[in-house]
Amino acid sequence: MKNTFLILLALALVACSGEQAETPAVTEEAPVVEEAPAEEAAPEQVEDTAEEALQVVEESAAEDVAEAEDQPIVLAEQAKPAATRDWQFKEGTHFARMVPSQPTWGGADKIEVVEFFWYGCPHCSDFEPYLHRWKAEKDPNVRFVKIPAMWQPMLELHARLFYTEEVLGRNGQIEDPAAFRNMVFEEFHRRGNRMTSEKAIYQLFERVGVSQEDFDKTWNSFEVDQNIRKAKDLARRYSIASVPAIVVNGKYRTGGSEAGSYTKLIEIIDELTAREAIR
Repeated sequence: MKNTFLILLALALVACSGEQAETPAVTEEAPVVEEAPAEEAAPEQVEDTAEEALQVVEESAAEDVAEAEDQPIVLAEQAKPAATRDWQFKEGTHFARMVPSQPTWGGADKIEVVEFFWYGCPHCSDFEPYLHRWKAEKDPNVRFVKIPAMWQPMLELHARLFYTEEVLGRNGQIEDPAAFRNMVFEEFHRRGNRMTSEKAIYQLFERVGVSQEDFDKTWNSFEVDQNIRKAKDLARRYSIASVPAIVVNGKYRTGGSEAGSYTKLIEIIDELTAREAIR
């Protein structure tokens, strides 16, 4: 068992690095999936349903006044018309466009930015402060969603940790969810606590005052199970093979290897949300 765990840990650490993992090839057709564990290797066929498809808002010359909910999303700082914008970043170099566009975690009411991450990934840990600053200043028409990667058993265990923490935080049983996430990163990268069992993970929740009963009830809840299934489905659809990875509105995928730096990655995110705002 010990040897098996060490092998899984080594595989997971390699997979998280944008420098060590292969980058999916980019074409103007559907993106090529980077080799990943067998059960996660290829994205599922996109279901052609109205519920999952992104809503495209079209202008109609026949209507003088459109309903408010039918208007395209416009970011507060994006006043310059699309035709006159000079985009800094290039498709195929700094980001890949997913064809066809994929479903998002939330609805089409906002532009969605998703970060795929793993608590054990050092790059995700380093990127976290940049994300905190970006979230504090982002446009209110942009929704940020964090999704844990799950291509190894240990990553799936940590994904259950994340969704348990998310539910308890929303219910007020964790006073400061952001501080709790920082503590989990610290445990793995500074204290050497790999959190390889449910018992080891509960000790973190116990530290912030969560009872064993509340932890068990949430850990095994339908809501956590449902979030894990949904996260796996989106990871397959988006062809996520390394972390940190960013997906904007189910349409654009980028990451640290494409950006070259965390500062540049934030700039790419801002530009892609601007493209979506004026499409």
